[in-house]
Amino acid sequence: MDAEQHNLFAVITRTAAERPAQPFLRLTSGQVVTFGQMLEHSARATAWIEDRGLKRGDRVVTQLEKSPAALMLYLGCVRGGFVFIPLNTAYTAPEVTYFLSDAQPALLVASSASPAASIATEARRECLGPTLEDAPWLSCDLAAPVAAVGPHEPAAILYTSGTTGRSKGAVLTHNNLSSNALVLHEAWRWRDGDVLLHALPTYHAHGLFVALHGALLNGSTILFHDKFEVAAVIDALPSATVFMGVPTFYTRLLDDPRFDRSRCEAMRVFISGSAPLLESTFLAFRERTGHDILERYGMTEALMVTSNPYEGPRRPGTVGRPLPGVDVRIMREDGVPAGSDQPGLLQLKGPNLFSGYWQNPEKTAEDHTPDGYFISGDVAVRDRDDFIKIVGRAKDLIISGGFNVYPKEIEMMIDALPGVAESAVIGVPHPDFGEGVVAVVVPHRGVPLDPATIRAAATSELAAFKRPKDVIVVEDLPRNAMGKVQKALLRTRYASLFARP
Repeated sequence: MDAEQHNLFAVITRTAAERPAQPFLRLTSGQVVTFGQMLEHSARATAWIEDRGLKRGDRVVTQLEKSPAALMLYLGCVRGGFVFIPLNTAYTAPEVTYFLSDAQPALLVASSASPAASIATEARRECLGPTLEDAPWLSCDLAAPVAAVGPHEPAAILYTSGTTGRSKGAVLTHNNLSSNALVLHEAWRWRDGDVLLHALPTYHAHGLFVALHGALLNGSTILFHDKFEVAAVIDALPSATVFMGVPTFYTRLLDDPRFDRSRCEAMRVFISGSAPLLESTFLAFRERTGHDILERYGMTEALMVTSNPYEGPRRPGTVGRPLPGVDVRIMREDGVPAGSDQPGLLQLKGPNLFSGYWQNPEKTAEDHTPDGYFISGDVAVRDRDDFIKIVGRAKDLIISGGFNVYPKEIEMMIDALPGVAESAVIGVPHPDFGEGVVAVVVPHRGVPLDPATIRAAATSELAAFKRPKDVIVVEDLPRNAMGKVQKALLRTRYASLFARP
């Protein structure tokens, strides 16, 4: 294989190159971007990045709203062999400052309204608007070729928080991303004529890699929505065949009486991930639409790991079987493989597994076993038919609206506030977000503490998805004999906090 053919861009656009006149993006405004225009814009974007002095392997950090221009910049980065680092648009200035200091990018591209647009950095800074008509690379020539890269060279770094509160950059290679796209193309039976309804964010692996790469590899048109809006998605469904969403999308669709079987007649598959799908949602969706949602399981460090079958029964409450080429094992605390229906830590390895955490070899080693398996931190069980069910998270990870929230980061912020003695952040069931973030806070003795003060601090310091949806002030936290806070007891105590009447 020629070196440039290892480039992720070459893999996922090989079908697109055969159909330049076909629509690639259909925007809600009615504008259409063809595959030919996508290839031209991405080539110009590569040249534009090179004109800024970047070399293959240099890092590009972005904080951009979802838009056609942001997509073309991503494709231009991958095409040129640059390392793409997208930041959640909800990240605040302190959070972005940390990411920039850690990633040390050569180029920062931000929208004019994002915190990244005004943060001091040694990186070259550029602003990017949402429309292609104003894209800064339009004046560049098309001479830049697809970069020749090795399969194990980095293509992207996605930051994922850790239980210590310090975010880590998961380095994903060209082979990690392309191999996963190829496996999913077969597993989910992508076919000619498929149309993807895309309402996910594009700073997250789900929307940027799983959804976008799948459509590109298949040469499918994307109905491109800049955000998830129930009415707009319901109106678009009759023109689509594939939809990917987080469980929150499905609960909100079910809350709208217009969402019914007739709207889904053209649909081939609904796919859910990024957070656990409740069995009640699965069954209600089946009753309303006649479709069984296909639930899968993945993580930033390994992309997609398991999937319910496209053909055959999809089991509610499970995330299916390991994908081809992915080796999954479930290990007890004593290091012995768990038997059928016995809980244990889910570990995995395969071509999808990231190459390590950026500039953090200690954490990389800590999260791998001596024989090369990645320790996911998820507690799972496996039945006799090889279906896997995620039953808990060993490190108290909270998944709210499809986004990972790590309690320690929030606790550190709260504990630094005046009047706070200590805090415990937990996730409890939430009808809309899957899990809602709750902060249980102990004030210093004799010091009055207003929950509004904590909410205000969280608003200025944390991305919206991390902010507590409720703050509870208590006299003390429950502890075991060793003095450790009993978060399981807190989760039980406040389990009905967000229950609908």
